[in-house]
Amino acid sequence: MTNTIPSRLTAQDAAFLYWERANAPLHIGSLGVYEGLIPFERFVAQLDSRMPLLPRYRQRVVAVPFNLAQPTWEDDPDFRIQNHVHHISLPSPGSDEQLTELAAELFARPLDRAKPLWEMYIIDGLEGGRSGIVSKVHHCLVDGVSGIGLLMVILDLSPDPAPAPDPQPWNPGPLPSPASQLTDAFWAGMAQQREMLREFQESLIDPRSSLQRRQNMMRAVNLASPRWGQSMPRAPFATRLSPKRRVAFSEVSFVEVREIRTSLGGTVNDVVLAILAGALRRYLGGDDAGPEPRVAIPVNIRLEGEEGVLGNHLSCMITSLPIAEADPVARLQTVRERLDLLKRENQAGGLELLSRLAGQAPAPIQALAEGAPVTNPLVDMVCTNVPGPMIPLYSVGHLMLAHYPLVPLSFNMGLGLSVTGYNQQLYFSLMVDPNAVPDVERLKECLDESFLELRRAAGVEAFELPEFRGHSAGNGGAPVSQEAMVEEQKKEAG
Repeated sequence: MTNTIPSRLTAQDAAFLYWERANAPLHIGSLGVYEGLIPFERFVAQLDSRMPLLPRYRQRVVAVPFNLAQPTWEDDPDFRIQNHVHHISLPSPGSDEQLTELAAELFARPLDRAKPLWEMYIIDGLEGGRSGIVSKVHHCLVDGVSGIGLLMVILDLSPDPAPAPDPQPWNPGPLPSPASQLTDAFWAGMAQQREMLREFQESLIDPRSSLQRRQNMMRAVNLASPRWGQSMPRAPFATRLSPKRRVAFSEVSFVEVREIRTSLGGTVNDVVLAILAGALRRYLGGDDAGPEPRVAIPVNIRLEGEEGVLGNHLSCMITSLPIAEADPVARLQTVRERLDLLKRENQAGGLELLSRLAGQAPAPIQALAEGAPVTNPLVDMVCTNVPGPMIPLYSVGHLMLAHYPLVPLSFNMGLGLSVTGYNQQLYFSLMVDPNAVPDVERLKECLDESFLELRRAAGVEAFELPEFRGHSAGNGGAPVSQEAMVEEQKKEAG
């Protein structure tokens, strides 16, 4: 992971700072479960040796006086890795339930903006001699795709990696003075004005292209909310958030999900959303489940060659889930048809253009969001599906057994589902505000039941993974390479 982005936050990155609230911290993260006991001091030393590969991990966000420009990333003269990596021992018996509760509690705590915006917790005392690692990174630094990139830097492909280089001395300069920040802000503003002028000139030269962009934005808004401005019924978990969080985890075979897709059509992401729709149908009462929940689906918009770029490169699609449909195959077909329409109409591209337009507002205007009331008339929940590594990973020689993503809750959305792939499995995490979803374990059971129902309907048999799960056998037992798996996940996730 290289520092390939400018020091100044983009408007999209800064928005995750401005819209953060005490009851809705905006960091992303994960829980990894590992074989054996991870030695804390050795883990810290190895991570410290990799700090040159993680430049943002030693930088803090510094605001510009009067918010005249977006904040900047600056080397933190007070950085100490010991302030970011913590050691926790679970009390006996160290059950999975205890680990899950602890992960939710740790994830609910906001990150300290006076320091670099990340932290990790090494957890021992788990049953079976296992260890856990809870990771948190602020969303202004990474999105889900770049978060997986960070994971690949921190972890190893082998239990016996090459020796780490000797730690390099950390000699940062002082934080910038207000005068230098204001000077830089002036030139940043001039650069933004030049870019806006260039776009205006292009619109004069090619007015049809400018008109097409405006039409794309309006079509995206209409697709997101065909009843724009009208009062819409909301799902019961769309409510004002508390500071508390609960989480429940599940996992399914990626091979089985691919077989469902092959049997019934659609993409892996269609299958994930159909499973979610079936779970919510069960949880909310079957035929009496109420209005269709509206879900935001983040979409990676990185261009070719930008795979290693940090920061946020996101748009989204917004659709509703067909929870009134009792037949699982018909549910999947409806999900597929709705998403195919959004892709044909390029809803994600239109919403991305709308976001870029909002990002051209003066930085002081954008910063007003930090104290603005939080409203959300359109979306009830978020569902994110991020491709992950389909090979085993290790931390200081210890195999990662499971990798559960953790998604933040915000904008009065009391439920979020995050999905990622690892080592031939898909890992599901249901993050909830307990005031919105008081029985997340019941919702997790509904998710499992929905998957089994769809698998039966597709005629797919349970797939037994081999003991060493570095390669997958799909149709007819043919091996599937890591590269093919990752490329397929990338295509399916959007």
